[in-house]
Amino acid sequence: MIDILISFLSIIFIISIPIFLHELGHFLAARSVGIKVEKFYVGINLFGLGIKKKINETEYGIGLFPLGGYVKVAGIIDESLDSEGSKDEIKDYEFRSKNTFQKLWFLSAGVIMNFILSIVIYTFLTFFMGTYELANDQPIVNDIQENITILNQSNDTLTVKSPAFLLGLKKDDTILRINNNRITNWTDISSNVVNKVDSIITVEWKTSNGKFHKREVEIPGRIGLDKGQIIRVGVLGVSAATVKKEVGIFEAFKISVIQTYTIIVSSFYGFVGIVSGNLDLKYVSGILGIAKQAGDVAQSAGFLSLLALMAFISSNLGLINILPIPGLDGGHALIAIIEGVIRREIPKNIKYGIQFLGFLIIMSLLFLTIFNDIKNIFL
Repeated sequence: MIDILISFLSIIFIISIPIFLHELGHFLAARSVGIKVEKFYVGINLFGLGIKKKINETEYGIGLFPLGGYVKVAGIIDESLDSEGSKDEIKDYEFRSKNTFQKLWFLSAGVIMNFILSIVIYTFLTFFMGTYELANDQPIVNDIQENITILNQSNDTLTVKSPAFLLGLKKDDTILRINNNRITNWTDISSNVVNKVDSIITVEWKTSNGKFHKREVEIPGRIGLDKGQIIRVGVLGVSAATVKKEVGIFEAFKISVIQTYTIIVSSFYGFVGIVSGNLDLKYVSGILGIAKQAGDVAQSAGFLSLLALMAFISSNLGLINILPIPGLDGGHALIAIIEGVIRREIPKNIKYGIQFLGFLIIMSLLFLTIFNDIKNIFL
C-alpha cells in the first residue's frame, strides 16, 4: 500500500509541474499578444468536479484528475471542439485575429517552458552534484556487473550473467587484449565489444597480483536505439573508476543544454521508430509505466533522481507537443502556418474534422500505452 502511495505522489509531482508550466507558458503568451484566455486549468476537469473561480475574464480551476491541464483561448478550434470558436465575426481578442507570428508564439510558448524547465533542473543537478569522469584511461576494472539485461535474437528481454562475470574478471584486473587486439584504454574495450554481438571473443587480462589469464566468452546484446530502430549492442559488463568533478554554473548550464538536446533528438528518433514500425510498442511506457518508474526512483534513488526524471519527462512533453499531430500544439502551428501562406482561414468544418481526428489518435495512443503498461507490469 505504501509503495502504491509513493508511486501515486511521485507521478503527480513529476508530471503536474511540467504540465502546469506548459500551460502557464500558453497563458502568459496569450496575454502578451492580447488573446483572451477563457479557462486556465491545472488537472482535468472530469464531470465538472473540482475547484474553480472566475477572475475578470478567465476561469481558473484545479481539475479532479491531477495529471493534465489546459488553457482555453477565444477563437480557436481545439480538441474540446467548442463551438464558440466557429463564430463568423472575428473579434480582436480572438486567436484567429492574430498574425501568424503571434499565433506561433502562443502555440510554442508551452513547449519552450518545458525545455526551459528541463535545462534549469539539469543545470541545478549538475552544479550541485558535479559531473563524473574517468579516474584514468587505463583499462583497469573498477566494477563487475553480475547480472545484465539483454535483448536476444527473438527480441525478448532477458536477465543473464554478464560475460565479465562468466570470465571471472575481478576489481583491479587489467584487460590486456581482446581477440589479440591490444587494449590501452576504455575506448579500445568498447570498440572491440559493441559489434561482436552473438560472437565468441577471447579476452586476456592480468590480475592485481600479477597473474595472467586468457579465456573465451560469448557476447550478448543489450538494447540500443539507432535513429528510431532497436539494435543489439555488445556488452561485456565492466566499468571504470570515476572521479567527481565540480563545475561552475555556466559550465553546468552548457552541459544541461546539450543533455536536453540529446534527450529531445533521441526521443524524436524513438517516435520515428514507432511510426515506421521499427520500434516495438512494448518499449514504450504510458502513465502506469511512468508511475511505477517514479515510485521505484523515489524509493531507491531519492529526490534528486526524481528531479532528473521530471526533467526527462518535461523534455519529452515539449517534443510530443511540437509534433505536427492534430490536437497538439504542433498540429495547431501547422494549420496557422498554412493559413498564413494561403492568406485565409481553413474552412471550419475541415478544422473540426482535423481536431476530431487528433482526439481519436491521442486517445488511441493513451489506451494503447495503458494496455502495454498493464501487460509489462502485471502479466
